[in-house]
Amino acid sequence: MVDLKEVTQAVGDLDENKLMEILNGFVSENPTEEEALKVVNACQNGMAIVGELFEKEEYFVGDLIFSGELLMEAIKILKPLIGSSSTAKVGSIVLGTAHGDIHDIGKNIFKSMSEAVGFKVYDLGIDQPVSAFVEKIKEVNPNIVGMSGVLTLALESMKETVDEIKRAGLKENVKIIIGGNPVTKEACNFIGADAFTTNAAEGVRICQGWVK
Repeated sequence: MVDLKEVTQAVGDLDENKLMEILNGFVSENPTEEEALKVVNACQNGMAIVGELFEKEEYFVGDLIFSGELLMEAIKILKPLIGSSSTAKVGSIVLGTAHGDIHDIGKNIFKSMSEAVGFKVYDLGIDQPVSAFVEKIKEVNPNIVGMSGVLTLALESMKETVDEIKRAGLKENVKIIIGGNPVTKEACNFIGADAFTTNAAEGVRICQGWVK
């Protein structure tokens, strides 16, 4: 099994060559899905390091963007191992970044991992108004609605969206999960979501639990 701390450090150091060498070696060992998810989690922990260094102004916006690309590349390598035992669709998710927020790295990682385990994902994109979520739910009748946000103001946008989903009489049939840096248990309760996560791998496990 690969050294997870080494994976985390490679992402934190933005060392693309080292990370790709570790991941390709890991994949060649024919690991299990559970082991692959642990490696994805280790990559995400590396992103947390990048975020901390960005806040300390040791990393810059370009580094932040590169780290997201690096993580997407890692997911691409690991994707065949995640949910490889099943190609059947297990459920569907309407996904988007709440209005007022234009971040999509976390959303894209969650989307990629959800698709890997068999979900059909309808990605609305970034800065999505309340109406976009409501209309898409009516159109595709998903099992789950996922909302993402990195800015604190996104919490209010998420609450508005959930409130409107309830007003439209659609909440009975869907579970709602929210994700992003400012999301906490208290925020989840305030927004009226069913679950929250700051970790894409954990978010996928929650969604899998809902459709079993």
